[in-house]
Amino acid sequence: MTMKPSLQLRVGAHLTMTPQLQQAIHLLQLSTLDLRQEIQQALDSNPMLEQEDLFDECASPADNDDDWQESIPDELSQDSSWEDSFQDASLGSLSSSVAPAGESDIERNTSEDTLQQHVEWQVMMLDLDDQQRAIAERLIDALDPNGLIAQPLEDITEGLRAQGFESLSVADVERTAIMLQQCEPAGLFARDLRECLLLQLDQLPQDTPLLAQARRLIRQFLEALGNGDTKLLKRRLGIDDESLERITCLIKALDPHPGRQFDSTSHQYVIPDLILRHSTRHGWQVELNEDALPRLRLNPDYSSLVRRADKSDDNTFFKQHLQEARWFIKSIASRNDTLLRVGREIMARQHRYIDMGEEGLKPLTLSDIAGAVDMHESTISRVTTQKFIHTPRGVVELKLFFSSQVGGSGEGDAHSGAAIRARIRKYVSEEPTRRPLSDARLVELLDDQGIKVARRTVAKYREALGIPSSSERRKMA
Repeated sequence: MTMKPSLQLRVGAHLTMTPQLQQAIHLLQLSTLDLRQEIQQALDSNPMLEQEDLFDECASPADNDDDWQESIPDELSQDSSWEDSFQDASLGSLSSSVAPAGESDIERNTSEDTLQQHVEWQVMMLDLDDQQRAIAERLIDALDPNGLIAQPLEDITEGLRAQGFESLSVADVERTAIMLQQCEPAGLFARDLRECLLLQLDQLPQDTPLLAQARRLIRQFLEALGNGDTKLLKRRLGIDDESLERITCLIKALDPHPGRQFDSTSHQYVIPDLILRHSTRHGWQVELNEDALPRLRLNPDYSSLVRRADKSDDNTFFKQHLQEARWFIKSIASRNDTLLRVGREIMARQHRYIDMGEEGLKPLTLSDIAGAVDMHESTISRVTTQKFIHTPRGVVELKLFFSSQVGGSGEGDAHSGAAIRARIRKYVSEEPTRRPLSDARLVELLDDQGIKVARRTVAKYREALGIPSSSERRKMA
């Protein structure tokens, strides 16, 4: 058999992802915060776009350009920063490490201190010599997010010796660490959990009831307390049940992670895309959150400069940006329309959530909504991810309303997994402290409500909720 090149003609059809379609899909899956950034970038780069001063309805200028023949597919019905305008006036700082280079004074004044910055400010108030200050800086660097020293003192000593402190000893580092343990909050610069808790007990008044017994428990029997061995604790400490409970409450009031309150993780704020409102005439209605996004329109001054037959570079530039601006505005309008249609269909099917919460959720899948609004499941997935709705029960993600069916063969006897998990959480929160509910008992309680599920299903949902077993909950009581 010989091989030789040849030409063949084939006829076929395939979907082409145009740049406009890609943009529409991209905007559809963005959260509100991300979309705000995308809009700001478009405003900065496209002179044809401008932001309306008010959030009222304002139609874009009418345009009859014959070159505009494209439309978004039906399936996707879907500023400058402070330092640019104001010079950063240097006010100075306590130390270069407290005020990072490149950070404006306003940002420094409004941002929360990290654990290291909080401790550095306090260490500056201590009377330390050069060697102790070098040790303090090294100990601050060794703090973990919990506020404990994460490295052995021997390793810290060896590192400082390599930096020129040849005569330094471990005892010198330990003495400096003890001085730094005066810093607030109490418990910082401890080497383990036991020392951290003891440091916090030392801050309590000496006449605190059972303080000595609490110190001894932490020093000698902390593992037994964690295992719930109450008999051993009462026998070794020579106390009764009431005293042991008071000591346990005293220890539980301590903070095992004193450094966590300075967690530098930025806060994520949720802006609802939809709002569920009630009116006496129409009942519950889903509306777009008009304040979530800025309103855009075409700049009438620049738009009037576009001349249809002109082929000059300037006119081509304006015409190209005018087309991009139209697509961007239409893509956002399409996104909002798709989001509103999907949100209304979801709440029409999950209206019981308003009165009952998660317990009232019915089984619902992406295909159910896709069929009702005549869209593809992938579009429903994009439009419900990181999209939120404001309800009388708070701001929740649209994904919350989707849940698989558990038990039953029809709509009347079927229940959603989310509703079952909500009931399990409710039963456990209301259980007697000394007699926690077993998985078998939870199955019986669900059966009384007409929900028939297997014990292994209840165990799986309980573990997913982070609820320990009944035996573990009994030990923790």
